[in-house]
Amino acid sequence: MRNALSPFAARWTSALILMLAFLAPWLLPGRAGAQAENTVLIRDAEVEKLLRTLTTPLFRTAGVDPALVRISLIQARAINAFVTTGNRLFVHTGLIQQSGEVGELVGVLAHETGHIAGGHVARLPEEMRNALIRSIAGMLLGGAAAVAGGRNVGGNPGAAILGGQALAQQELFAFTRAQEQAADQAGTTYLARLGWPAEGMLKLLGRLREQEALAVARQDPYLRTHPLSRDRMEFVATVVARRPGASGPGFPPEFEPAFRMVRAKLDGFIDPPLTTWRRYPESDASAPARYARAIAQYRSGRADNALELLAPLLKEQPGNPWLRELEGQILFEAGRVEAAIPPLREAVRLAPNEPLLRTLYGRALLEAGGPARLREAVTAFEWSLRAERDSAFTWRQLGIAHGRLGQIAEADLALAEEAMLNGDYPRARFLARRAEEALPAGALKLRAQDLRFAAQRDNLTREQRDQDDAMRRRPR
Repeated sequence: MRNALSPFAARWTSALILMLAFLAPWLLPGRAGAQAENTVLIRDAEVEKLLRTLTTPLFRTAGVDPALVRISLIQARAINAFVTTGNRLFVHTGLIQQSGEVGELVGVLAHETGHIAGGHVARLPEEMRNALIRSIAGMLLGGAAAVAGGRNVGGNPGAAILGGQALAQQELFAFTRAQEQAADQAGTTYLARLGWPAEGMLKLLGRLREQEALAVARQDPYLRTHPLSRDRMEFVATVVARRPGASGPGFPPEFEPAFRMVRAKLDGFIDPPLTTWRRYPESDASAPARYARAIAQYRSGRADNALELLAPLLKEQPGNPWLRELEGQILFEAGRVEAAIPPLREAVRLAPNEPLLRTLYGRALLEAGGPARLREAVTAFEWSLRAERDSAFTWRQLGIAHGRLGQIAEADLALAEEAMLNGDYPRARFLARRAEEALPAGALKLRAQDLRFAAQRDNLTREQRDQDDAMRRRPR
């Protein structure tokens, strides 16, 4: 597989990534082969918005600049979250899907904030940190799959996939007891400062403790030394007893409804439709249940049924950009491109700072075609890239839009950016040189020069040169 790690990196990474895990992932009933499954990074604006909303107050309380922490979502059933070098926070979809309430999710995020503020990754031996950096860079290189529609927003259907062994071989090990408890203590302190209850953290620990006890016969040996310990449970229980949730203002009222909608969305997109319909039966008239059922209908190829379910929700929540996004996504995937543009434009108006929404809107404009639509698409893609310059998929869409407008030099430059992000250095050199020769003097020409120089073999690392050699040998 394209992003496979060296044996040394894989060996160290298996310990490293999980050393900073809040809870050890273990196999759920009927998931005996889960350890061999692939792990995929996914992108979704609504989920990422919720995670930012929950973590930003925690980060600020901990003295961590929220802008310096990158949050990524991993499609995995295990209840887990972990931090890595470079202040990267990874959250499993299973953590959101299996949390009973927003407080359980917040408790884990508070714990991980403790790891970030405590600089626990920085204390790892240098060779371990370097192996982790290489592994995460490989995982992120090709982009990520999008929740909505299951598409790959990196433009390469397999680029975001790492073998389960590469991400965490046997998913063994957890961080030292002292640092896990330090993160617990820091996390409960942040919750106290915010006036947020810590009961959710205790509930999740208690539930997982019960599962751990029930699954002893099937556990890997590391669970005997994993720091989900009695001392840790007792510490959190003591904190909760001393400071019950009712003593503070509690979570903002919008947290729980937003969490339930996100959980329903993940259930709808990740689980089989039949599972979704069992979990959210017709008798459940709540907004999250109807959201999940609409998504399940969409995933089953019943676009009209999905839109019919979605229509009352849109009337009830006219200011919800994620419902408009889903409406546009359904129409777009059903081939009704012109009909998809108004709801996607409204989604962008309601959530103007979300680059993923801008990219999806730009895709609809691009497919609609015509000079006016194509110019709008260029504007949408350029705005998105100002917020996320490392989106190879968006650079490709921008290149296509420029190409259809006859702006070949600009198209070459955008596609050179894509190639550079994907590690295709021969293609990046070729396209950047061609763009540089055709562009007039100015910022774009200078950028083409920068890309050409950056892609030159003399300026590549040893690993990049190896990748360069592999790319040049690849049939075109």
